[in-house]
Amino acid sequence: MAGACLSSSCLIFTTKFNTLSLNGLHADAFRSLSFCANTSLNLFSKGTVSLNPVQMPFRRSIVCEAAPTKKADSAAKRARQAEKRRIYHKAKKSEVRTRIKTVLEALETLRKKTDAESEEVVSVEKLIAEAYSAIDKAVKVGTLHRNTGARRKSRLARRKKAVEIHHGWYVPVAATEPDLVATA
Repeated sequence: MAGACLSSSCLIFTTKFNTLSLNGLHADAFRSLSFCANTSLNLFSKGTVSLNPVQMPFRRSIVCEAAPTKKADSAAKRARQAEKRRIYHKAKKSEVRTRIKTVLEALETLRKKTDAESEEVVSVEKLIAEAYSAIDKAVKVGTLHRNTGARRKSRLARRKKAVEIHHGWYVPVAATEPDLVATA
């Protein structure tokens, strides 16, 4: 029963293998492989199967490796599509990183400036708007996850707010403490 089941499983690979090479093995090494006695060499039509003996201290084992020679057409098409997508997403991510970097550099120079005016934030806000646009486009096409896009936009807004607080152009409203009501 087991021999018949295993030999029928060998027939599944008829389209995947081309040759069967037995490298330096003797016939006594295959006594336990009686299920393959029914399998002929012409079953393997498109690949290579090699059986190599492995010496262990107390027993002999055979390692069977199967290697198809070429990908299926659908797999090759998927590989081409994935490569095209990878290049597209790489460009989008690069654009987002570049925009964020220019905003952070502009905010850093504005922060270090001692005689900065509040009107200088307008130019930084234009850069932030461009960065937001690039992030939103990357999220829309699926390059970035929406939470990642939201996190990056939030970080830019917090950095801008920190610069405004540093120069005194923005004063945060102090949070009022809620009245402590004793519950009984």
